[in-house]
Amino acid sequence: MATRKIINKQLGELLIERNIINQQQLDKALVAQKERSGLLGEVLVDLGFAKEEDIAQALTAQYGFPYLPLSNYEINPEIINIVPARVARQFMLVPIDKIGNNLTLAMSNPLNIQAVEDIELLSGCNVQTFVSTSSDIKRAIAKYYKDKE
Repeated sequence: MATRKIINKQLGELLIERNIINQQQLDKALVAQKERSGLLGEVLVDLGFAKEEDIAQALTAQYGFPYLPLSNYEINPEIINIVPARVARQFMLVPIDKIGNNLTLAMSNPLNIQAVEDIELLSGCNVQTFVSTSSDIKRAIAKYYKDKE
């Protein structure tokens, strides 16, 4: 597992520093997050306080995961077959490349260690993760898995 530079700041702090949200918006989002659970980034997007790209780029800065917009990315069908459709949907991820024994995934939540471990067991590969937006991943799943399951 590669070591990553981790910035010890909360996502909300990073978004405030980047002038994406203000403290009042963060406070509202934290209350909403407690009420309905879910990831803070998703709550901020749902409330219209931030764009998905802002969240993905903040995660990139926070944890050192590279950001990969999927809109112009063409994925080989053989790579798609490595991860079953139900697993891709469950964990909101899509396999994007495989070199040797290394499988690269685009994930909306790259901190989901359970997902990474499951994919490693399922594929027999070492997994490397990129951050993508939920919308990009949903579109990729719809496009590449439409004939599967």
